[in-house]
Amino acid sequence: MLRYIDEYRDPELALGYAREIAAVTTRHWKIMEACGGQTHSIVKYGIDRLLPTGITLVHGPGCPVCVTPISLIDSAIELAARPEVTFCTFGDMLRVPGSRKDLMTVKAEGGDVRVVYSPLDALRLAENLPHREVVFFAVGFETTAPANAMAAYQARRKKIRNFSLLVSQVLVPPALEAVLSSPLHEINGFLAPGHACTISGYEDYEALARKFRVPLVVTGFEPGDILHGLLMCILQLESGRAEVENQYTRSVQREGNREARAMLAEVFEIAPRVWRGLGKIEASGLRLSAAYSELDAEKRFGLSPESAEEKSACISGLILQGIRKPVECPEFGKGCRPERPLGATMVSSEGACSAYYRYRRLEATDELPRT
Repeated sequence: MLRYIDEYRDPELALGYAREIAAVTTRHWKIMEACGGQTHSIVKYGIDRLLPTGITLVHGPGCPVCVTPISLIDSAIELAARPEVTFCTFGDMLRVPGSRKDLMTVKAEGGDVRVVYSPLDALRLAENLPHREVVFFAVGFETTAPANAMAAYQARRKKIRNFSLLVSQVLVPPALEAVLSSPLHEINGFLAPGHACTISGYEDYEALARKFRVPLVVTGFEPGDILHGLLMCILQLESGRAEVENQYTRSVQREGNREARAMLAEVFEIAPRVWRGLGKIEASGLRLSAAYSELDAEKRFGLSPESAEEKSACISGLILQGIRKPVECPEFGKGCRPERPLGATMVSSEGACSAYYRYRRLEATDELPRT
């Protein structure tokens, strides 16, 4: 793996792709990356500034933490505050604002909130704390779904009765379809998320390419990956093609990971999901299937999530749709900072606002001269 890191961060390789992109670009194109990891690489390495002025990169709904709705954050907060509950989550979720507070505040107020690195860590806690109700916040795209499914599978197999999942599993292709169906969109092509496609494959993206006549290139996360993916996408646009191509061949196959998909099919079923900033999208998420419904924390604790609105000053919904960039928000770096975020895109390690704040907050504008 170290060889791959060195290889795909090679400056000469990156500059070579940038020169090829400049040579083949004859029109203005707007391309959206659909993964928060790609967003951070683009901003961190200044990939957008290697491109000709005709190419604009915009950031999509590629951060699973960012798209988790406020209503579900409020449910997590309600659960975490219960005296009998040990609430387990990844660290990114602690500072995501709900309608009144966040999980970090609940922890400070005495709630048993614990950061874990895997859902199986939470399952082991449930085994070791038989008199506690252990809840894991199962958040993510296709990438994290197999591990969450395995935790549910093991809990059922071992008959661990004090473990449950608060599920916020979402799927990338329906979100991209929602973006493309919006009258506000101006997207010409996509970089599809390599890690999610490692699990799911990219057959579902082929339907999007046909329906909307838009190229999608499954792309990795290193600078060489992203620039190569952009070149492949621009070559399609310039030639009038609209297909799915796989740049990330060292990880992704068309059919994905068959074993992981089989596990998902057993534990989960397709369901509508509400996306923060995008609203309700049909068939865009996963919920526990009937055979695993006893592990559903919402049912176990009788939760009824109520809809809640984003704070009025936050434009994260527009950012997640690629309509605005973080620096176009009047609160960016002022009323909205990582230690006091207005929206999830500022606090998540994969959020677009977080990327701009970390790497470009000292700049007055993002519109610097480009090659």
